[in-house]
Amino acid sequence: MLLQFHPWASAVEAPFWQVLTQRKMDVFKLDDSQKSVMGYYSTGQQVKIPGKETTVALPARLCLGPAAFPENSPIESSGYKNPAYTFPAPGTLKNTNTIEDFKAIDKTSLFQSVVQQIWSDITSGQAAESPDVLNRFLLITFADLKKFKFYYWFAFPALVAAPAWTSDAMQDVSQQFSTAQVDSLRGNLEQYRQTYPSNQHGFFLIRQHDVAVARLQDWETIYAGCNHDQIIIGFADPSSLDSNPGWPLRNLLALLQFRWKTTNVRVFCLREVPGKSDISSSKLFTASLEDYVPVTEIPKAVGWEKNAQGKLGPRLADLAPLMDPARLADTAVDLNLKLMRWRLLPGLQLEKVQGTRCLLLGAGTLGCYVARSLLGWGVRNITFLDNSKVSFSNPVRQPLFDFEDCLEGGKEKAATAAANLRRVYPGVNATGISMSIPMPGHPVSTQGYEAAQKDVTRLEQLFDEHDAIFLLMDSRESRWLPTVLGAKKKKIVINAALGFDTFLVMRHGVGQDKETNYGAGSPLGCYFCNDVVAPTDSLSDRTLDQQCTVTRPGLSAIASAMAVEMLVSLLHHPSGIRAPADRADTDDQGAPDESALESSTLGLLPHQIRGFLSRFKNLLISGQAYDRCTACSDSILEAYDSEGFAFLLKVFQDAKHLEDVTGLTRMKEESENLDMDWDEDDDEMFSEDD
Repeated sequence: MLLQFHPWASAVEAPFWQVLTQRKMDVFKLDDSQKSVMGYYSTGQQVKIPGKETTVALPARLCLGPAAFPENSPIESSGYKNPAYTFPAPGTLKNTNTIEDFKAIDKTSLFQSVVQQIWSDITSGQAAESPDVLNRFLLITFADLKKFKFYYWFAFPALVAAPAWTSDAMQDVSQQFSTAQVDSLRGNLEQYRQTYPSNQHGFFLIRQHDVAVARLQDWETIYAGCNHDQIIIGFADPSSLDSNPGWPLRNLLALLQFRWKTTNVRVFCLREVPGKSDISSSKLFTASLEDYVPVTEIPKAVGWEKNAQGKLGPRLADLAPLMDPARLADTAVDLNLKLMRWRLLPGLQLEKVQGTRCLLLGAGTLGCYVARSLLGWGVRNITFLDNSKVSFSNPVRQPLFDFEDCLEGGKEKAATAAANLRRVYPGVNATGISMSIPMPGHPVSTQGYEAAQKDVTRLEQLFDEHDAIFLLMDSRESRWLPTVLGAKKKKIVINAALGFDTFLVMRHGVGQDKETNYGAGSPLGCYFCNDVVAPTDSLSDRTLDQQCTVTRPGLSAIASAMAVEMLVSLLHHPSGIRAPADRADTDDQGAPDESALESSTLGLLPHQIRGFLSRFKNLLISGQAYDRCTACSDSILEAYDSEGFAFLLKVFQDAKHLEDVTGLTRMKEESENLDMDWDEDDDEMFSEDD
């Protein structure tokens, strides 16, 4: 029957592409000349299916690992060192600089050059002296280093015999040799590999009567005085099929035909269990040619590997998830969070948290710490807004800045914070915007009218583009406009403010929110709901200690962490932004009641946290929305809707306008005009005589 061969299946290990990337960037650069690489293979194996009597034949794999390049591999006297129980296969790598070059490369010419090398090795005697060259292969690649995608195509050139070889049925080694001979052959093969370098291991000679093993170049010596039936050609067979030998035999038969004019030979297919000295799976058969035909020119050759679709074409290895450091950072960041969900918090909605777009108004101490905590929760989209520059006092308190950021007048805080956040974690989409927030009681000049209007428009746009807004500024009035926009657009607003040793962290409600039925409760208030005066200019005429944020150094980190944890808890509450305020048990501030625990995956969700560092104590407080609030009341929102920027301009020019709109002015006047007449007779009731 016609002798057919089990073709190679390429198996490129991921570390090989990493080494190729390093070589391309640091060594090859634009050099696209051919490079030598060293592959390896092992003998074929069949794997038993658990619970069944059947077995599965593994593919004949030719592998490339991280030691494929000569610079990465210890070199033996006659070849490269390979993993244990494997056999070498030298190859040629052609790495192109562009995908266009990869597509347009003259593959036929490259393939034929390798065929010529193999034929030259056979005709010159090199193949007999170093038979691993019979396994020469070609690898064409293009490495897309931006996307870590690798396009590649293997060719395993094999000379085509004319006429073709035929064979009888393959038999187990135990059918041709006695048990003693098999054991002796196993020992001789082991001794052979210990004696000669790895380039000799894949091909060898066996003498029938004493199962002696020798190199191909020792043909005349080992078979001196022997009959033809004593000759057995052996090779490490990567095939695991019962009826077909592996691809390396094709070029070995070409060598036999040319050098020793062989037309009939017994072939030993070595198939061993690595590390167990078991060759019982090996096969024997006889290969024959009908007639000897002298070969005077290079034979035709075949060997291009088919792709995953079974067609002649290149393959693609997309290793971005494994090799891109940013992707590795993504995996590392996500892993710790996912571990929490495995056992501790099965209901943790990590995707919801990660997808939340956060706007940080203020890139100072609070802003830096909030951003770092958001990164810890895997938040991918963070925008900073600030109009100041980094000063020399900032880096020690604000972890997203360093000394270099203070030089030459200081860098813009927002952009610098975003850039340094990306250095911490390249996977974050961090943006910095340098702009001011118009404030009540801070008049806008005629020249500044257009700029103020643009700032308001830009701020409204940012609110539309984000899901959660953090108010982290250092003045009360700077929080007013964001509070109004948060109530108007029904956005999550988290507020954090610092004193010397106290802090406030709170979540804003959604104004009067008449659309929602709160039952016996009421909507939660905002930062301004407890005030009966409008926010006004608190920045002018301040002494140095009032101009700087004077707080205990650890306070901002505590408050920032509380603010981020409040956001995450809110995202896990079924009622979302309208979630009611949870309060701890009055007898023990650390023990929440059972109903509160059921409302949120992460536990309590308070309205306000007031912290007192001097006593190391936190109080959970809730406050209702005030119908005359200068920020979130209906009258303010309606005035903003109807008048737009004109309304805001009135507030910027004179903060008292807020009191007029909300009715606070009238309420104060009524209180002052209240006539408290006391009856003189009633006064006598409190005389000393009584």
